[in-house]
Amino acid sequence: MKVIFMGTPDFAVPSLEKLIESKHEVVLVVTQPDKPRGRGNQVSFSPVKEVAVKAGIPVFQPDRIKTAESVAYLKEFDADVIVVVAFGQILSKEILDMPRYGCVNVHGSLLPKYRGAAPIQWAVLNGDKVSGVTTMRMDEGLDTGDIMMKEEYVLAEDETAGSLFDRLMECGARLLLETLQALEDGSVTYTPQNHEAATKTRLITKDMGHLDFDQTAEEIERFVRGMSPWPSAHTRLSGKTLKVWKCKVADAQEDERCKEHAAADCATGEVVLVDKQHIFVKTGEGFLRLDEIQLEGKRRMSCEEFLRGYRVEERTSF
Repeated sequence: MKVIFMGTPDFAVPSLEKLIESKHEVVLVVTQPDKPRGRGNQVSFSPVKEVAVKAGIPVFQPDRIKTAESVAYLKEFDADVIVVVAFGQILSKEILDMPRYGCVNVHGSLLPKYRGAAPIQWAVLNGDKVSGVTTMRMDEGLDTGDIMMKEEYVLAEDETAGSLFDRLMECGARLLLETLQALEDGSVTYTPQNHEAATKTRLITKDMGHLDFDQTAEEIERFVRGMSPWPSAHTRLSGKTLKVWKCKVADAQEDERCKEHAAADCATGEVVLVDKQHIFVKTGEGFLRLDEIQLEGKRRMSCEEFLRGYRVEERTSF
């Protein structure tokens, strides 16, 4: 099939690469306009554009995909299908109806759960045991189209948003090719979503990473994993930002040790115990063990390594 591919970030890259390697012909790649990135604020290509340029595929970067000029340009390619993976713009009905087989979207959740932005991070933040990807026939709503295929993935106990992202973008690429094959041979089925069971997510922003020690230790541990690698979970230590990369809920033995050391008036966010390997902090419910941290201006390191060069006193408040 002749394919127009629309996508922008890393999540879309494996899907584009698999398409390029397949029997299908990617006739055009549509991605967001180049933007300044990094410390030098230099204009750089999106991850999807980098792949397209390397493969010699024409690239289209409209500020608005819905304009008459953009629609007219897309029509010139006479595509059989438009594939959309984290593109970043809403398509008009005219574009949705343009290709013979419609528009297929790869979404990083098991729809109708987690429609909208950042579904992968929210799966970790909410403590889901199972996540996955869905391919969907797009309509004019936000992730409301008929489901074509799904693939589930069972989260590991230490799953981070980053590790789940890596898993699901590969799952999505595989499922995309299976979906296109089913479209081509006529075996595809369309299952309407249960809109009453739908949940929506909101975008994760940089200012959302601050740790709230009034939460339970279990909630904080999930939060740390859900914020990894971006925007990262952080607190303050001696006036500097302290990022927490890995932590655990204190086990039964550690919990007893923490209770023995905790002062009667110990507040949430206070250090109750420091040994050679860990820092233990009181939370709204239970104690949190810090395993891997990063103080502002320093590299990421184990708590044990950090404590060899930095003294943290009990009753220190985060």
